[in-house]
Amino acid sequence: MIACVSGAPDALQAGRTPPSPCSAPRFGTEDALAALRRCADFGQLRQAHARIIRSGLSSDQLLARKMIQVCSSRGQMDYAALVFRQIERPQTFTWNVMIREYTMNGGSRRAILLYNLMICKGYAPDKFTFPFVVKACIDSLVIEKGREVHGMAIKAGFSRDVFLQNTLMDLYFKCGDGECGRSVFENMPVRSVVSWTTMISGLIACGDLDGARRTFEQMPDKNVVSWTAMINGYVKNGQPQEAFDLFRRMQIDKVEPNEFTLVNLLKACTELGSLKLGRWIHDYALKNGFNLGVFLGTALIDMYSKCDSLEDARWVFDEMQIKSLVTWNAMITSLGVHGCGEEALALFGQMEKANVVPDAITFVGALCACVHMNDLEKAYELFVNMRELYDITPLPEHYACLLELYNHASVQDEDFDFLSNTEMEQNNDILAAFLEADIAQDVSSADRIFPSSFEETTKMDSIYRGQLPRFKWDVG
Repeated sequence: MIACVSGAPDALQAGRTPPSPCSAPRFGTEDALAALRRCADFGQLRQAHARIIRSGLSSDQLLARKMIQVCSSRGQMDYAALVFRQIERPQTFTWNVMIREYTMNGGSRRAILLYNLMICKGYAPDKFTFPFVVKACIDSLVIEKGREVHGMAIKAGFSRDVFLQNTLMDLYFKCGDGECGRSVFENMPVRSVVSWTTMISGLIACGDLDGARRTFEQMPDKNVVSWTAMINGYVKNGQPQEAFDLFRRMQIDKVEPNEFTLVNLLKACTELGSLKLGRWIHDYALKNGFNLGVFLGTALIDMYSKCDSLEDARWVFDEMQIKSLVTWNAMITSLGVHGCGEEALALFGQMEKANVVPDAITFVGALCACVHMNDLEKAYELFVNMRELYDITPLPEHYACLLELYNHASVQDEDFDFLSNTEMEQNNDILAAFLEADIAQDVSSADRIFPSSFEETTKMDSIYRGQLPRFKWDVG
């Protein structure tokens, strides 16, 4: 009886086969791809990668490329490089992905070095390799390497590829070699809309606005990008009326503008100083379903501010769902220059609470607000925070605000103890910047703030020699 009871658990399992690793569902390539697509953060990506390795899929280059792309999207290029190095013999497509992702993540020089390694190891580039490497050359502004890649593409038989030729044009124009850019365009057997638009933008960048317009008129087919490129050219060259004339033609040709078309037209309104025209563009955007995105919204704020309609600028700012640093800067600066110092500083506080990290331009706007409020103490507090909390190197504009406030203060020396107590290095930077900005006109006032002993002056003089090499100092 005891034996029967003791054997009962086994009897309960009598009709079942115990599970084994062999009968578990296999984790294949499709499962791995699905797991990578579901990764919400870097930790989950590493877990998915570990499972891929345990399942013997680490040599699957399709999965490797997907992992590299996911790493890139999260800014984890060092981990992407680790994944790449684990591949025994990467296919050309895999090399291409790694080169492209480096370039997209600001690692253009690493992309070029990886291309060099690819060639040294004897891997043959394809027609996609060269445009990716040329793009890296553009970002690094290394035209000589771009010429070398161009030569390699010719030898490999890919020089007539339209995508490559468009990228080469972009390289030569952006690196200042307009002649080579034109040569590539003129020798193209087939030109896409992108080819024509790249040529137009390149000519504009070289200052040949008339040549750009002639090229624009020769285009067999124009899209919104080519129209916008030409409108942008007129705006950049201070011809806002011509920009609007071209926009009217664009409407006649029934080409719908995009957000960047309207942004350029708002800049033209600012150039013309026409609030009426700017409001018309705003109404046009609303009636045609444009959202107040970062670019359009910021351009509207800038236009309204410069056309003296601060109320409209603030309305746009408040309506924007997503704001970039440039958006915050535009609104803070607008409030500051219009004399609304308290509002500008309050908005600066909101920006910090929203965890938006300010930059040097933000502090120019905030310090300008202090100038309008005649609040030297607050300005100095902001100046110190800029350096100590945000590690921002002060610009001459920052120092100019401090000096203007000091010159307006008309108070006793002891009220400026907080300035005289500044570290020597800061004093050096301040006076050097004043000299750089040509604003140190009141020597007696400067002497009241900055050290004047012989030893300190000698020390400062040696520092200025390093900071401002273009100045000629009399030391004899």
